[in-house]
Amino acid sequence: MSKSGEFRSIALIVYRDLTRFWKYKFWLAGQIGMNLADILIYALVFTNMVNTQLIPDYFKFFTTGVIAIAAFASAFSIGREVGIEIRREYTHYLLGLPFTRWVLITGRILGGTLRGLIYQSSFILLAALLVGVPDLYGWLLIAVTSTALSASMSGLAIAISSSTKDFNLQATFRALTYYIFFFFSNVFYPRQVLAMRFPKPLAEAIGYMPVSIAADIYRWAFRYNLEIDIGQRFLLLMVWTTGMLIIASLIYLWNLTRG
Repeated sequence: MSKSGEFRSIALIVYRDLTRFWKYKFWLAGQIGMNLADILIYALVFTNMVNTQLIPDYFKFFTTGVIAIAAFASAFSIGREVGIEIRREYTHYLLGLPFTRWVLITGRILGGTLRGLIYQSSFILLAALLVGVPDLYGWLLIAVTSTALSASMSGLAIAISSSTKDFNLQATFRALTYYIFFFFSNVFYPRQVLAMRFPKPLAEAIGYMPVSIAADIYRWAFRYNLEIDIGQRFLLLMVWTTGMLIIASLIYLWNLTRG
């Protein structure tokens, strides 16, 4: 297949996944409502409770952190569909189509990535209204960070969901991975609070999780916290993304081709 043919096939796979994405409009509305409720509740409950020496403005702190959760949760949704395809053996049909397996893998990961970006865009605009409008460099950082986080989580979700045909195991693996990344992050609390409540190695490890790294970059881009070493955080995110995409792609390929 020529390069142009491969690109066309990838575009068709991405289009298919995006078309199916809109079928979940009620799920999307629920997710958006839940995240907006989180921002409102946390803002009302915690703003006057937290130590302002640790978090000067919890509302802005949490609003910028939710952006990372939004991309993560939406990109992870494609894993559920891949799991259904595996159980119904629809994957055999996809493998029989006239394109390579790497084209299929690339298309599925890109489809999940775009889902994450679309869903996340409303929260980025909300943060710009509530926290402040980033400058051009900030917008560029946000765009690259969102793409990297969505791509890595999309690949991870696909790899996990294709690892077994058992629905219960698929759901358990996805939920376990989701909650590990969700709760072991600094979206809700800054590093100082984590260091006070958890053993030092665990608190340090949380700071190096991809959702934590992305949240730090968003807080820097929205000028909420300029003390972050943005170069180090960006480099770490790129290392995470590259490694996870390679591993996830190989696992998905192996799961597709094993007997």
